[in-house]
Amino acid sequence: MLWVIFAILTGFAVLSILWPLAKTPRGVSRGASDIAFYKSQLAGIERDAVQGLMTPEDAQGASAEAARRLMALAEPPLERSVAGAGRAVRFASIAVLIFVPALALGLYSVIGDPARPDLPLAARNEASPARMDLMAAVAKIEAHIAQNPDDGRAYEVLAPVYLRMGRGNDAAQAYAAALRLLGQTPERLALYGEALIYAANGAVTEEARKIFEAAAKDPSLAKPRFFLGLAAAQDGDLLRARDIWERLLAEAPDNPPWAQALRERMAAMPGAPAAAQNESAARDAPAVEGGSGAKANLAAKIQAMPEAERSSAIRGMVDALAARLAQNGQDVDGWLRLVRAYAVLREPDKARAALVDAKRNLANDATAIGRIEALGRELGLEG
Repeated sequence: MLWVIFAILTGFAVLSILWPLAKTPRGVSRGASDIAFYKSQLAGIERDAVQGLMTPEDAQGASAEAARRLMALAEPPLERSVAGAGRAVRFASIAVLIFVPALALGLYSVIGDPARPDLPLAARNEASPARMDLMAAVAKIEAHIAQNPDDGRAYEVLAPVYLRMGRGNDAAQAYAAALRLLGQTPERLALYGEALIYAANGAVTEEARKIFEAAAKDPSLAKPRFFLGLAAAQDGDLLRARDIWERLLAEAPDNPPWAQALRERMAAMPGAPAAAQNESAARDAPAVEGGSGAKANLAAKIQAMPEAERSSAIRGMVDALAARLAQNGQDVDGWLRLVRAYAVLREPDKARAALVDAKRNLANDATAIGRIEALGRELGLEG
């Protein structure tokens, strides 16, 4: 592991610094220079006596004093002192070599995360350049907010970006600040409630429920009513959830894009009519060319079949879709259809298994993984 290599390198760095201190000093010691001095002094006294510059008595006395000092300089104690200092430095070197890396590793184990895996190369490649541009923009907005904390518009711009980045708690806080600074409107309340649900991993909290009840006073907004139905479904009140959603569908103008997804969710609910389940599964399972019109025509033909033939046809299409994805698992739309079809057919175990297979096959596509996980939360298959 990388952190073990770093520890070894730290040890080598410490050793390279302390090793010179642990070596015994070389060259002429102070004792050796003193001995040489006194030897030269004795030679000088003897020379002065021969030349008659000193009396024999003075020369004898000076020689005796120099000899006494020379004898006092014992080399073995000096060697023992130097050797003892060398051993002390070596001991300190070994102690530092052991305890410095140990201290570093211990500190890293507390404040670091040695078990965190490296970021895959594909994910690092995906982080640039658009991801870096987004993060740079977020940093600029955050810096602006730090200087202008009362700029509600900046919070309102930043909140959906936080949601896109998966930062649900930060998005909820930003929407709350926008509401406080800009005032409450049904649209802002609905967005704030949605951020709270995202931060709670798909659960409609009590706070979010109250916010959606306030936002639902505007009957033109579909989002608050949808999430109120979802809250009822999560509480187990399926009759109330169905009533809310049926009214929402009945009042929706011009068959909006979310209507079909809501019908499929209602078809997957316990107690849904078998005809609704079959129709929803027939829409999800086939992978036909020609767009939604061709799929709708095929679904209509299946609905016109007798019950036994209709169930067999739907099951055959679902199995064929699963087999195709087993051969080529890079079709994110195919996985979405398969998971939804299993959910409609009341086979949650197969739906969860399909979610796992989809994530494994699309592991390098962060956008696809996000869609798969969103569908799993929508269908109540995962947190």
